[in-house]
Amino acid sequence: MSHQHNTNPSRRALLKQGAALAAGVGGMMIAGPSAAATPSPSPKFDEIFDIIVVGSGFAGMSAAVQAAEEGAKVLVIDKMPVFGGNSTINGGAMAVAGSGLQAKSGIEDSVELMVSDMLKSGRGMNDAEMLKLVCDGTAESARWLESYGTVWKPFVQHFGGHSVPRVLQTRESSGAGIIRPLIAAAKKAGVTMYKQSKLIAFVQDEQHRVIGVKVKSGYFFPKERTGNDKLLGARQGVIMATGGFGRDIPFRQMQQPRLTSELDSTNHPGANADALKQMMLIGANPIHLDQIQLGPWSSPDEKGFGTASQFNTAATYQNGIVVDVRTGERFFNELADRKARAEAIMTRRDQQGQPVYPVGFTNEKGAAKAQTLEWGLKYDVIKKADTLDELAGLYGIPAEKLKAQVAQWNQYVRDGEDKQFGRPLMKAFELTEGPWYAVRMWPKVHYCMGGVRVNTHSQVLHLISDKPIPGLFAAGEATGGIHGASRLGACAVAEGVVTGRNAARSAVKADAVSLKLA
Repeated sequence: MSHQHNTNPSRRALLKQGAALAAGVGGMMIAGPSAAATPSPSPKFDEIFDIIVVGSGFAGMSAAVQAAEEGAKVLVIDKMPVFGGNSTINGGAMAVAGSGLQAKSGIEDSVELMVSDMLKSGRGMNDAEMLKLVCDGTAESARWLESYGTVWKPFVQHFGGHSVPRVLQTRESSGAGIIRPLIAAAKKAGVTMYKQSKLIAFVQDEQHRVIGVKVKSGYFFPKERTGNDKLLGARQGVIMATGGFGRDIPFRQMQQPRLTSELDSTNHPGANADALKQMMLIGANPIHLDQIQLGPWSSPDEKGFGTASQFNTAATYQNGIVVDVRTGERFFNELADRKARAEAIMTRRDQQGQPVYPVGFTNEKGAAKAQTLEWGLKYDVIKKADTLDELAGLYGIPAEKLKAQVAQWNQYVRDGEDKQFGRPLMKAFELTEGPWYAVRMWPKVHYCMGGVRVNTHSQVLHLISDKPIPGLFAAGEATGGIHGASRLGACAVAEGVVTGRNAARSAVKADAVSLKLA
């Protein structure tokens, strides 16, 4: 395979190259960082598959298993030394409209209500067609995951921004409860899986159809000079399931300058924009890249996702309250959507603009289903107090004001109405006795609502023509538009599984091209 590089291209040559990319004309192309599209002779591939899936999280593994179910020869590649990406360290919570557990609990829900909730959270910026596709597929996809070994906890949870309890969570309280069974299913079905294989370019034919990828095999993240080049062919399509760019500080600051290195992220180290940039190089339309979500349940007292995230999700936000340490008073609706909660917390600053970390807390009853409680206590991220006076002392909160706020909350629960912030109280209970469990809170960069634009067949759409880039599909967080301005909690798993399977179904229907082995 040969590449021609001109270190001093003429203005005319540059204009011709740009015009070729926009018009979609030219010969065989390998799109990479050195040029938007470099002419190359008809390639001979080191290996050939029907479908190549890039990424091994919820979307990638769902795509791989679904494609294998339908008889395709599938390859999964991931640049990291372990499979699963962010999905493995995710909380394992999936929003499902119309689950069997909802029916057993007498909870009335519908696809239309879930769509409405996500539109409200997304401030109306959502791609309505893709949103309906995701919500409509949640119940069936939850059962599909069960068939491969995912086990849900025997109760439904109520996450912020959802009108009704509709969240199922894995027994493990992590995405590993989904990823591990899918990886086992993929291997059983004959799916080939390569880790430490970094995508560095797409291979396109004369019609600009994506027919494969160029990768660095044996790549050691983040050492960019490691690995050996390989060409991998895809007869029917490449599915991009490469996640978001939450740990790519320079790129995320281009979109949101305030998201500096001072803000931690819940994402794994490899969550960068490299794959997104490769899609953009061949014309993919990026949308909503500036819509980056902060997780409102994080703690400044630990790195990454940590123990506080699951504790706050399962305990504090559902069964407790959050107060400003200076006043001992609530200042937002603890069951609002993530964007509203994160923005409210970020307003807690002193006169110099430094964070004044709020404290969220609940009692023993409220923390009963928090699986990370023991670890949080061990590492002093979560603190225990026998009385409210002791709790106030731990964090420098005015004790009398804190006790008055708790008494006021209990009255709201008795009355069935939160007169402060309108929080739904269908599962609320009075906080009458200790021991108390508390954690300091501050948001972290968590999820990218933006990505490449796709249609309801999960085909990636071109920036100029708005037509599908042949042979290129995308699913999960790599896509943009579904969540609008803010993603509701537990909808990442829903999106990843449903759109991953959707991309696979579309890819296996594509006409196969004839490719040559080296």
